[in-house]
Order: sequence, then structure tokens, then C-alpha cells
Amino acid sequence: MDKENIEQIAKSWLKEPFDKTTQKEVQNLIETNNITESFYKNLEFGTGGMRGIMGAGTNRINKYTLGKNSQGIANYLHKIFPNKELKIAIAYDCRHNSANFAKEVANVFSANNIQVFLFEELRPTPELSYAVRHLGCDVGIVLTASHNPPEYNGYKVYFNDGAQIVPPQDGEIIKEINAIAFEAIKFEANEDLIEYIGNDIDNSFINASIKNGTFPTTTNREKLKIVFTSLHGTSITIIPEALKKAGYTDVHIVEEQRVPNGDFPTVKSPNPEEPEALKMATDLAEKIGADIVIGTDPDCDRIGIAIRDTDNKMKLLNGNQMMSVLAEFLLKKWKEAGKLNGKQFIGSTIVSTNLVNDIAASYNVETKVGLTGFKWIAKMIRDAEGKQEFIGGGEESFGFMVGDFVRDKDAVTATLLACEIAATAKNEGSTLYKKLLEIYTQHKFYKEHLISVVKKGITGAEEIKQMMVDIRANPLQKIDGEKVKYLYDYQTSIKKDLINNTEEVITIDKSNVLIYETEKGTKVASRPSGTEPKIKFYFSVKTSLDKKENAIEVEQQLDAKIQRIIKELNL
Repeated sequence: MDKENIEQIAKSWLKEPFDKTTQKEVQNLIETNNITESFYKNLEFGTGGMRGIMGAGTNRINKYTLGKNSQGIANYLHKIFPNKELKIAIAYDCRHNSANFAKEVANVFSANNIQVFLFEELRPTPELSYAVRHLGCDVGIVLTASHNPPEYNGYKVYFNDGAQIVPPQDGEIIKEINAIAFEAIKFEANEDLIEYIGNDIDNSFINASIKNGTFPTTTNREKLKIVFTSLHGTSITIIPEALKKAGYTDVHIVEEQRVPNGDFPTVKSPNPEEPEALKMATDLAEKIGADIVIGTDPDCDRIGIAIRDTDNKMKLLNGNQMMSVLAEFLLKKWKEAGKLNGKQFIGSTIVSTNLVNDIAASYNVETKVGLTGFKWIAKMIRDAEGKQEFIGGGEESFGFMVGDFVRDKDAVTATLLACEIAATAKNEGSTLYKKLLEIYTQHKFYKEHLISVVKKGITGAEEIKQMMVDIRANPLQKIDGEKVKYLYDYQTSIKKDLINNTEEVITIDKSNVLIYETEKGTKVASRPSGTEPKIKFYFSVKTSLDKKENAIEVEQQLDAKIQRIIKELNL
């Protein structure tokens, strides 16, 4: 969009229907020549919904962009369910303005004659997913920006199965949203249609989480010493109570991070993928001799798990290790219960570890693989209903889902499951980390690594786009001396066998992702993030582990291999 058009759009925000506060903010942007980033495009839905920086403008999260989304969704619901009494559930996290935004969104839906169930206080995202089905809602909305920096907020949309929207539905909704003029948004609430919810849903959700995330055979839960941190987020409202109700009574909360706070004052990033984010928790664990550390992101869908390694030091599992351990334990429990009959499956994604596939195969269970994002795993569940049962699934970005009662990544139930594994291992004189090493010896020792390159703003978006163009134009022939056998291009839906010079069609949805796989199973993937101004590079290498005692040496070899590949690719 050229400068003249950007200015024209910005000036349209200097009058009604925009309120005086918004007009003043836009006027200041114009006077300081800072309108471009705020107005050069409309915010778009990505893998996790709509997410962006708060402020005035079409490319910002504010009352009007959220109102436009809500009006478009309301119109869509009335169109596809013309004679139905419509219901919607709305939740929000700890971020600045989240509570106000949630009420504004509730106002719009109620003004459109839709019954609204609005959480009275902040709640975890997985609880919203649960509430949609529990309350028989047609749609769910959660105001959150997950683990993004404090200046961000966002808007996730869930349909009546409790899962985030996917094609073609997302396109149909976006079409309705784009057809809305700001003047057409109905902001005048019908308060009679807004019902506040809280404890009843909490209790039901906790009970369902315990049912899915714990097993009757686990003993001595009270002997597992747990350190928990909510990283200033929503999980403080649910996880301590869920642990207590499940029988985990030796729980130590990081008090400095207990209170919800959208500034996240004790961390650079409230992301449990980062060891630094969990440092206060791991320090406390070392001090008191804890067995396990659990940390969640602000909206409580991602989970970080730190455990004691072979040197008795706290070690943060990466997302692939976490999902492998959780999946293996679930499969084992299903087998012990005689519930595996060839009609079950595990869910994963194209950039997650193949170790999960190997584990599932050893139990004769299928692994369904989809695009990045739990909405695709939820789609697998919906597509398989009546034919196959979903056991569990995850992705490398520290998300996991147990069963199908929640249709998004769920740090509450994953916390309970991780503690079940740790408690079981401790009762056997072992540890969760030794359980992981046993998986490596049975299958292969997989090691993954992620590099995220941040490119902000208009120029950053163009740079990311060009990087993907350049990668496609210059395909790799070798990686660390290994011949590239397969090239998966999910944008063209073509899988190429570069050695045999053959091609086959990729049947999952299109996405801007490129994956190389060598003859020895080394993988390198690249994809732009759907929710952040980043391009991500994923690395996966593997080798045999003959015995647990050699784990440190083998891991060092794999780390060195990854570093050689990174250097080779000039990253």
C-alpha cells in the first residue's frame, strides 16, 4: 500500500465511529509521521488466530479491529444457523486490556442477539476450549497473545467442537469480517444476554483434566516434590487446585511469579520454551531438592518441564522430548488397560520429532501428521470421529493434548500427566529423565534444535518472504555430507525423491513450509511463523544409543552435528 492510501485510511479514523481517545491517538501518529506500521495492512489470522501490537490502526489490536471481527463472526453465525438460539463463550488472559477487550467483544455479540458466557476473571485457554462444548456453545473466543511480548494481544476463534477454526471455515469467516464497515459494528450491549461464569466451569474442567491426565495405578503422589510457576499468567487460577485435587500435595509455587501481570516483570519473555524463563523455578527446585519443575505460558496452553538429569541437575526438556515421553506413557497405559485395538491414533506435526511416530508404531498405533498448530490436530480428531480414538498428541513448540475433551494444547492436563510419569518413576526408584533415555535406547536418540530469525515490520515481512523464495530457488543437495533424499514443499504440495527423481502429491493442506530429509534421516525445515514476525529453522538429527550410560557422549555428538549444519547454512 502506498503512502497516500495509508494516510487516507488513517485520516478516516479521525471521525466517528471512532471515539475521541482513538482519534487523539491517530492524530498523534499522523503528526509524528508514525502511521505506516499501524495502517499499512489489516491484521490477519495465522496459525493461532489474530495477534498483534495493541494500539490504534487497522494493523493493531484495538476495540474496533476486535469489534469488526466479532461483528463478522456474528453475521456468519446468523447466516449458517438462521433459526438457532446462538451461544458463545469468551475468556481472556492476564495481558493489558484483555479484560476490557473481552467485555467489548461480549457487547458486540450480545448486541447481535447472541447469548454470551463471559468468564468473570482471567482463565486458561484450554478451559475456554472445554467450556465451548460443556456449555453447548456455537463459538468460543479467547483474548490472548500467548507468550508474545507485553505490547501484544490477540483473538483466538473456536468453533462448536472446541477447536480453532480451519479452512474453509476460516476463509468464510474472514470474508464476512472483510465485508464489515467499522460503522456497522454494534457496540451497544444487551446486558440481559451476558452471563458471567467461573467456579462451576472451573470444577468441571479440573475434574475432566484429572480423569484424562491421571491413572489409578499411580501411587505415592504426595511424595513427588513439585515446583510450579505460572510466569505471571492464567494457570495460577487452575493448576494448583488441579494438582491438589489429584493428590499432589508437595507443591511449591514461585511466589515472585504468582500474581498475574501483563508486564511479566521477572522474565524477558514469558515463554516456557526458554530456560531463562524458568530460571527462578529451577533455582527454587535446586534449593529445596524438587523432583520436577512445571512452568506455563501466560494463557496456559504451553508447558515447560524441567527434571533431574543423570548428574542430578535440573534440565529443561525440549518440546519434542516432552511430547515423546508423554505419548509413550499414554500408549503404555492404554495397552495395559487393553484399550488398543488398531482404532487409535497419535497426533503430531510436520516439524515435530519423528521419534513420536517410532514410539506409536512400536504399539501398532498410527501417527497422523498435520501442519503446525493444534487446530490441525483437532481437525484430525473431528475427521476421525466414529472411526478412530485420539489418545494424545503434541508439537515441538511445547504443547500437548491428552484425549479429546479439550481440542487445543492444554498445559493443565499435560501438567498432571507429567507428574504421573515422574511419580511413577520415583516409586520405581527411577526418574522421568531415565524414562526418556530408555525410549532413546529402544528407538533412536533424536536431537532437535530451533533457530528463530526475527524480522519486524513491513521490511521484515518482505525479507522473510524473500528468504523463502531464495531457499526454494537454491535447493540443498547435501546436509553435513549426507545426500538429500526427500524435499517436501508444502506450498506446492509436492514431495520430491531427489535420488530416484520421482514425485508424489502431499495430501495435507498447503502451507509455506519447506523440509529437507537426508538418506540418514537428518531433517532441516524452514517456515515463517504464523503468529510472530519470525522465520523459523528446525533441525533434527538422530543416531543409536546402545546404553543409557553413553547418553551424554551421544548427545554431544548430535549437538556438534547440528552446529555443523547451522554453520553450513550460514544461519
